[in-house]
Amino acid sequence: MTAYKERFDAYRDHVEKFYKDWYARFSDEPQNKLFDSMSYSFLAGGKRLRPIFAYEFCRMCGGDWQKAAPFAAAVEMVHTYSLIHDDLPCMDNDDFRRGRLTNHKVYGEALATLAGDALLTDAFAVLSTAEIPGKGMADAVGILSECAGSLGMVGGQVLDIMSEERILTEQEVLDIQSRKTGALIRAACALGAIAGNASDEQFDAACQFAAGLGLAFQIRDDMLDVIGTQEEMGKGVGTDAAKNTFVRLYGLERCEELVQKYTDYALQALEVFPDHDAMACLAKSLTSRRV
Repeated sequence: MTAYKERFDAYRDHVEKFYKDWYARFSDEPQNKLFDSMSYSFLAGGKRLRPIFAYEFCRMCGGDWQKAAPFAAAVEMVHTYSLIHDDLPCMDNDDFRRGRLTNHKVYGEALATLAGDALLTDAFAVLSTAEIPGKGMADAVGILSECAGSLGMVGGQVLDIMSEERILTEQEVLDIQSRKTGALIRAACALGAIAGNASDEQFDAACQFAAGLGLAFQIRDDMLDVIGTQEEMGKGVGTDAAKNTFVRLYGLERCEELVQKYTDYALQALEVFPDHDAMACLAKSLTSRRV
């Protein structure tokens, strides 16, 4: 992983600069407190996995990775909005995110809600600035809206809420997590492939990678809620004990096996790309992580 640290750091720096430059144009607008709230969460750090996926799949498909910046920023804005809303009292009611107070603890529930709304809506304005030929832009808008909306992340969150009163089957847990976590990972990989003018084979492989990695990543996340500490995770742990997680369904030992299974599936999909070592290394590090 250290061999590719410089590249991934460049991706992280690039998406943050893109975001800052985008909103710097509106510094004279009277609703500055809204922008402060949005930036508080967007610029709070984090792994920046979705922008990395977008940039790296663009590069692996032979494109100029910097041209994927609007897509990378848009996906991260949608992800950030989802975190702000997830933390609200009406949802998970969390006090900490990434080692500091959650947005609503700093700006209040109303402004936090509106900051999330603005990030989601502005994401499509940002996405629309990408230099994509042909029908690529229409495809990109369709992918992000589907992955973020009722058929994707939001739909997964609703299924999660609906499941709180009963124990779920394996398929029902998969239905939740493939939408709640996996959908935005799929969007990032697919958008990166579009930015890189991917072939049909490359596009399909990017989506297959995302499906496998999304599940492996979520299972590891469920495990860390049990075996991790608040200091390691930067947020509360043990908060999912009563939820229908993979750990609750299978136990830690079986979850470890499933992480390996889905990671292997993701790695196999990368074989389509001649230069995929960095992505393979990242995938392995994510599914064996402690934080």
